Amino acid sequence: MSKERTPLVTHIFTADPSAHVFNDKLYIYPSHDLPHDGEDNDNGDEYVMEDYHVLSMDSIDAECVDNGEALNMRDVPWVSNQMWAPDAVYTNGKYYLVFPARDKDGIFRIGVAESESPVGPFKPQENYLEGSFSIDPCVFKDDDGKIYMYNGGLWGGQLQCWKTDKFDPNGTEPAKDEPALEPLCAELKEDMSGLASEVFRIKIVDENGEPLKAGDEDRRYFEGPWMHKYNGLYYFSYSTGTTHYLVYATSTDPKGPFTYRGRIMEPVIGWTTHHSIVEYHGKWYLFYHDCELSGGINHRRTVKFTELKYNEDGTIVTIDPYSHKK
Repeated sequence: MSKERTPLVTHIFTADPSAHVFNDKLYIYPSHDLPHDGEDNDNGDEYVMEDYHVLSMDSIDAECVDNGEALNMRDVPWVSNQMWAPDAVYTNGKYYLVFPARDKDGIFRIGVAESESPVGPFKPQENYLEGSFSIDPCVFKDDDGKIYMYNGGLWGGQLQCWKTDKFDPNGTEPAKDEPALEPLCAELKEDMSGLASEVFRIKIVDENGEPLKAGDEDRRYFEGPWMHKYNGLYYFSYSTGTTHYLVYATSTDPKGPFTYRGRIMEPVIGWTTHHSIVEYHGKWYLFYHDCELSGGINHRRTVKFTELKYNEDGTIVTIDPYSHKK
């Protein structure tokens, strides 16, 4: 029986799913929403998040298994709070969990933990990746073995605080007619011990090759990057944040520039949209979350998935997440 568009687990709240295929099984690395009665705000203080659980499925139609706690912030020396959306990668003969969290100064950094198993437990490195900042890491291992980390998020993700190489807590977004803030990218070392390149910005342009503007909230980058490759083309997808769209841009180079192509998914119930895209047994799937189960409470989300389809020209067929209920 298909599990499409239904919560993968309901005993805990999970969000921001990063899906991967390891050893012919599906593994999902989500964040873990902890219920509370605090306020919602633009800094994301409602997303308290203290640990990670790894979910797994023996097949796309199988029951989803919660493999228990894989990492807790109390075990990470440099973390103060808020372990947000993670990702994972297999390289160097090990499984690596890559995650954002606030350091002791309240600045979001990117950390790494390793395990012999895709479900953990994961042992964290003593410090965050030197030179890393902001949130939402997506780790993409290309066919040539190079590993790229894409990340960055506005508002609570602090991307607007890094217009230079120094953190400015009072940083603001550009004016609406100026180029939008761009996501970050860096190459990682094969052993995941650090950055193998300087952090650089990923350019996202319109059909005329012009950078998307900050006021173009239907298309500009906000958070939640993901990278996948389809028919030799690189697909960089992300959330627009304020307008709640899940969109994508494409390039022939993993470093960009990327040209905006369209929407992957219309808005879900709840404020945030964070996703991943994975191929499994010849089909493509979109993993995402919404707040339907909690009645729209933003920090009580559940992970779902649905099949992703492409048109002959390589564009993605836009998904209505609730079309099956209409």
